[in-house]
Amino acid sequence: MLFSRTRTQLVSPEDALPGREGYAFDVPAVHFVNGHAIVPPFPPNLQTAVFGLGCFWGAERAFWSTPGVWSTAVGYSGGVTPFPTYDEVCSGMTGHTEAVLVVFDPDRVSFAELLQVFFEAHDPTQGMRQGNDIGTQYRSAIYAVDEQQLEQAAKAKAAYSAKLAEKRFGPVSTEITGPREFYYAEGYHQQYLAKNPDGYCGLGGTGVSCPVGLFNAAG
Repeated sequence: MLFSRTRTQLVSPEDALPGREGYAFDVPAVHFVNGHAIVPPFPPNLQTAVFGLGCFWGAERAFWSTPGVWSTAVGYSGGVTPFPTYDEVCSGMTGHTEAVLVVFDPDRVSFAELLQVFFEAHDPTQGMRQGNDIGTQYRSAIYAVDEQQLEQAAKAKAAYSAKLAEKRFGPVSTEITGPREFYYAEGYHQQYLAKNPDGYCGLGGTGVSCPVGLFNAAG
């Protein structure tokens, strides 16, 4: 019981693991599925977004399968420890989520539509878990890269919260903040389910559609 309670409480900055400075894992130069780059620089017409929605293996697949998404990568974001390892993130002592970096063409898919994918791909009412995956690294999160994304994310959360409440789900716990450092995960995690088609994916949505039209308009 004590271990479970610790795993579902965010670590304080002073207690977080120290990590390491100036170190990054070697990751593949190109995306295993589409052959595009997974690290910057990206073509100037593209935009980025960062989401946390549970185990990043299945989360990344949900986005690379979305038309208009140019590339994806998995990593760690939203926490304290610089350049963490997977084991460190799973310990709950970094404060990071398992996150997905999404590189997209805004002429083909809007950020609002990515928010729809995000909310429908997981259950944002579960707090520090997704299904059987328990821990702070599995919390629901949106790390907006600019004010426009921040505003749209807040509107999407409010709209989806209302829809879920109609279906008697609990409150949406999605964490929404401004830009946070994204640390690439180890190379073997990148596009994991494409390399391992029978690999584990614990993601499951609520079955409730996210009303993208209610928050897609500017203003």
